[in-house]
Amino acid sequence: VRLTGAAMSGQRVCVSDYEEEARRILPKAVYDYYRSGADDQNTLADNVAAFNRWYLIPRVLRDVSVVDMSTSVLGHRLSMPLCVGSTAMQRMAHPAGETATARACKAVGTGMMLSSWATSSIEEVMSAMTSSPGSGGVLWMQLYIYKDRELTLSLVRRAEKAGYKALFVTVDTPYLGKRLDDVRNRFKMPPHLRMSNFSSASLSFSEDDYGNDSGLAVYVANAIEPALSWDDITWLKKHTRLPVIVKGVLNGQDAVQAVNYGVSGILVSNHGARQLDGVPGLLDVLEEVVKAVQGRCEVFMDGGVRRGTDVLKALALGAKAVFIGRPVLWGLACQGEEGVTELLELLKEELRLALALSGCRSISEVSRSLVRRADFTSRM
Repeated sequence: VRLTGAAMSGQRVCVSDYEEEARRILPKAVYDYYRSGADDQNTLADNVAAFNRWYLIPRVLRDVSVVDMSTSVLGHRLSMPLCVGSTAMQRMAHPAGETATARACKAVGTGMMLSSWATSSIEEVMSAMTSSPGSGGVLWMQLYIYKDRELTLSLVRRAEKAGYKALFVTVDTPYLGKRLDDVRNRFKMPPHLRMSNFSSASLSFSEDDYGNDSGLAVYVANAIEPALSWDDITWLKKHTRLPVIVKGVLNGQDAVQAVNYGVSGILVSNHGARQLDGVPGLLDVLEEVVKAVQGRCEVFMDGGVRRGTDVLKALALGAKAVFIGRPVLWGLACQGEEGVTELLELLKEELRLALALSGCRSISEVSRSLVRRADFTSRM
């Protein structure tokens, strides 16, 4: 039973409310796929817990009667520094899937990263955004590099032609991390759906039999390039006019390497804790990457963001913008486009309040002095 309407809307006052409702709505295998992390899921928990290791240190008497949350991301003006990250197969959450999410982003005036593994095509999602009311919104393309390089370039060309503004290249998935729930559930796409950017059954993840493993793990092993190297960033840059952002950097050494290879941005990400379990919560490695980059490209972060104060802490540690994934899926499952719009507006208001209560009248006033590690008193 899909729960909708104003009565349910009134009960959703934070991200966890959306997740609890989505858990009741979604089939178990779908909810498990969206929710779970790799192996023992220690990093999954730590992505969220990391935000509790940092205190906000507010300033007062700052006249916060007006708070400007607008910002620029990769040259595009957004209503806030909170964007929608790439999450695969959104039509498992709601029949409108990625098209509903794109319309919600347009309504709120923020950016959306479309997954290569979307259940709506590159062109459908751009059409949904451009035909929606409102003046904001921007689309970026998340890209896996396939063993078939011409196939990879065909996705790039389609994204360019459709009007996407950047490529976020996932670099942390030479193989799929072991997600135990997906193995137990023998996860595969519901039969009425497919990855819409591909025509063949093997690439659209619509084959019937993947054995006793997670179907997606088998898919990745068959299709995605495990020999990916920095030279492939050079190769991609030669074949596109779009800015290239590497998605999946967790340390300063790789951040320096990325800048040296000419990327336009770095997304600090552990793939929603779905790849290598045991890596740090993202907020604890963000500043290392920011310092290593030294302002030579924009740095973003995703993972574990559940509150407006989380966004603020990431901004204070140097993120230009923050991306969310799972919360959007919960909003989509609850109420489609309206649910995603409602969730984004909720987080936007939480961020506005966090900025005001911290004494910040604009995003430009957020600085490193706003946050300290929660154990700072023991060192004083």
